[in-house]
Amino acid sequence: MRDAYFAKTEMVSAKEALGRISADLIAPYPPGVAVVAPGEILTAQIIDGLSTSKSAGVRIAYATDGSLERYRVVAR
Repeated sequence: MRDAYFAKTEMVSAKEALGRISADLIAPYPPGVAVVAPGEILTAQIIDGLSTSKSAGVRIAYATDGSLERYRVVAR
């Protein structure tokens, strides 16, 4: 977790983020429970679930890009 948080990062589109290592903590609020922590692999289920939640009006906390159009991931 710590290594991913402090690693060199880059912003990529949601499509490009699939299979990449997240550098962000991302939590829909409410309830405010993290769905993604730094160091986790961004899967289709995670990306789709966050997008669906955002579309339903749920606030997305802590993501570098709250629109979820781009994700901050560990640079390759």
